[in-house]
Amino acid sequence: MALTLNYLINTLSIIIAVASSLVLAEPLSGPAILLRVDQSGKGDFTKIQDAINAVPSNNSELVFILVKPGIYKEKVIVPADKPYITISGTKPSVTIITWNDGGDIFDSPTFSVLASDFVARYLTIENTYGSSGKAVALRVSGDKAAFYGCRIVSVQDTLLADTGRHYYSNCYIEGATDFICGNAASLFEKCHIHSLAEGTGSITAQRRESPSEETGFVFLGCNISGVRTALLGRPWGSYSRVIFAFSYMSSAILPQGWDDWGNSDTHSTVYYGQYKCYGRGAVMSKRVQYARNLTSLEAEPFLTKDFIGAKAWIRSVPTKFTRAFDKVGAKN
Repeated sequence: MALTLNYLINTLSIIIAVASSLVLAEPLSGPAILLRVDQSGKGDFTKIQDAINAVPSNNSELVFILVKPGIYKEKVIVPADKPYITISGTKPSVTIITWNDGGDIFDSPTFSVLASDFVARYLTIENTYGSSGKAVALRVSGDKAAFYGCRIVSVQDTLLADTGRHYYSNCYIEGATDFICGNAASLFEKCHIHSLAEGTGSITAQRRESPSEETGFVFLGCNISGVRTALLGRPWGSYSRVIFAFSYMSSAILPQGWDDWGNSDTHSTVYYGQYKCYGRGAVMSKRVQYARNLTSLEAEPFLTKDFIGAKAWIRSVPTKFTRAFDKVGAKN
């Protein structure tokens, strides 16, 4: 036999440990399912969507989809009735999901996550439509979704963080116009946010519509850069909320920082804050009057994963398990 029984048992144990360590909602008792996607035909499927389609509706088991290196030219949708899926490459530079579509913000995404309890690791997700209009690379409309070490690349509306609670760790996100948008509660930790704008393109367009909504974007310990000049954000919703903390901002960030999108009424309703950011683009002296230089007390609610209620559904990934799983992926 190509694989011994002990090897299969060890592989399964690793998958269970890694998957449960990434997203922890209610503990699942059933066995984990491992599916392999390989364009060469050596896996269970040659397309990512085919692997997702194989997961039963109303799924209640951990499903780990391992994607072997390759350029996967397909639109991918994780339906709302298929939770508990993890999709993992080995590294984003060699595991690329790409499509070329523009127009409607909800129809154009290369990759759409509608399910809860979803994880993506080490993938590039890109939309190559260009600068002619809205072209979403990643849409996340499910609750409790986490992304580790992913590259998310387009020009306009790159990442539609639509609804739900989301966590992005060590991700690279690139675009030019409103390229992180939506009304999710999203925490970006140690991410690199890169603007392609050559004028006053906005990095964020957060859509919070009322002060009762517990949504907003928090950038914690991030690197904010750009090719020329960019704004930190503008309000898609009247109560738009965006906070940058402990983040480096390059000189690409314009001194005013923010824009009101032609509606001065939002000056009294938006919540745009900075806390202990640094770099030439972080200087507050020329910021718009409604930008906030947060005190420690004001910043406190945004400085941990509690902002997205993470204690109930996410915990850190044990290094020994991730290394072990990646070895399994390399062998299979």
